[in-house]
This record gives sequence, structure tokens and C-alpha cells, in this order.
Amino acid sequence: MTMQLRIKHTTGYHYEKGAMASFNEARMTPMTTSEQYVLRSRLDITPTPWSYEYRDYWGTTVTSFEVHDPHADLTVVATSTVETQEVAPKSHGIAWEDLVDDVRDEWCEYLVLSDWVAPAAGLADEIAGFRAEAERPSDYVEAVMRHLHDRVAYVPGSTEVTTTAADAWDARTGVCQDFAHLSLGALRAAGIPARYVSGYLHPSPDPVVGVAVEGESHAWIEWWDGEWVGWDPTNAIAPGPRHVVVAKGRDYGDSPPLRGIFSTAGGSELFVGVEITRLR
Repeated sequence: MTMQLRIKHTTGYHYEKGAMASFNEARMTPMTTSEQYVLRSRLDITPTPWSYEYRDYWGTTVTSFEVHDPHADLTVVATSTVETQEVAPKSHGIAWEDLVDDVRDEWCEYLVLSDWVAPAAGLADEIAGFRAEAERPSDYVEAVMRHLHDRVAYVPGSTEVTTTAADAWDARTGVCQDFAHLSLGALRAAGIPARYVSGYLHPSPDPVVGVAVEGESHAWIEWWDGEWVGWDPTNAIAPGPRHVVVAKGRDYGDSPPLRGIFSTAGGSELFVGVEITRLR
């Protein structure tokens, strides 16, 4: 099954007293991977900035830009058309002894228990027995994902962008970013390399062609089983044609859609909107 999706992602800031200048990075251009192909993508920024594009250490396309004129608002609109396809099921086969020094060296960044992902003590205690009972890493992953999905409730707006996995576990609520961070910490604590994936998700299980809907930025994970295997812990499904990959990294800190600094005498307000249309 294949889909062609058009994503219009609008974000930016309104400055209470205006900004004299701003310096920013946008990670809003989808990746071309073995499961998706970017047919076209453009980034429109207002006010018109000086900008340049590069690919960061994690393989994400970054547009770095600077606005040196006074402005009341900063608006970034990313419009992309992406062809996606069903991800073929991958055989889960490596053994625990395959997670040896070579693997740990190659994927060392994806084993770090940063503040974003480090498991709370209570969660670490609850999943400690899963490792001893799991014949293979894939068995452990399945048990952990099921446990997190059962114990943590998805509640929109229940956490902030700065919420850590430990905070989300203590509250037993979270959003997709929190489910991803919780999953990464639990897998890395067992020595399984795992990485953060961000992008978009069409909200309908069976999208209607030609109908624009309110979409959402989304986050899920990939873990190492001899090859990278994806899993969406929020929805307890494998990523498929409705998922569009934009960025990958160790955690959210490597992949925010828009990040920067600005000079202003007042506060600022972030605005975000995502519209997704299935074209075919």
C-alpha cells in the first residue's frame, strides 16, 4: 500500500513587543528514506531572511536563517509532498550476545541515558524482570512497549515540551514525545540502541483522498535488531504509510521543528498548525 501525502506545517512566534532580530533553525523538511520519497518540499519564511541549508549529524535537513530587521511576527510554512509506503515486516532475530562491543561502539549515541530519557526509579524496578525473562531483545522490546502502553495514558496537553521521561512516568500521562522518551530509556537501559524519530501522522486509519484534515506533529522510535525497526509507542503500531519522517536523533533535543534565539523587550507566543491531505 502506498500513499501520497501533502503536509502544510505552519509555525512561528508572535512577539509581544516586537523583535529586533532572530536567529533560528528549522527542521521541517521530510527525509527521503527506503520507505518514503520526497517529491517536493519548500520552506517559506516571513520576514524574508538570510538562510542556508545543510544536513546535520543525524541526517536531518536543517534550514538555518537570520532575520535582522525589526518584526512583530516570525512565520515559517513548510509545504511538502511525500510518497509513503507500507513498511515490510522485519524479522526479529538477533540474540542478546549480538549486542556486543562493535554494536555498542557504532551506536553509542543511541545508548546514552540523557535526562530526557532516563527511566524513573519506579519504572526501572517494574521492568527489571523483563530482561531476565526475554529470550531475545525483541521479546524484551515487546514486553516493555506493552507495559508502557498499559500504564501511561495519552492525554493531550498534559505535559510540556521540557517534560522528561521520568516526569511523565510519575504523572502516568503524556503525549507522543513522552511515550518516545519513556521507550528509549527503557530500551537503552537494557543495552538496546534506540533512536528518536519525529515527523507527522495522518490521524485517520483510512485517509480519504482529497480531504484536508488537521494533522499533528508526531514522535516514535526505532530500535536496533540487526537493522533499524520502527515502533509507534503512542498508538502501539508499527509505522506505516500514514507516518512521515522528518528528523532522527537521540531525543527531542536533536529534532525540534523550530529553535532559535531572538532579541525583544517582551514575551513571545509560539503558534503551530499542521494540515495533511492524502492526494492518492
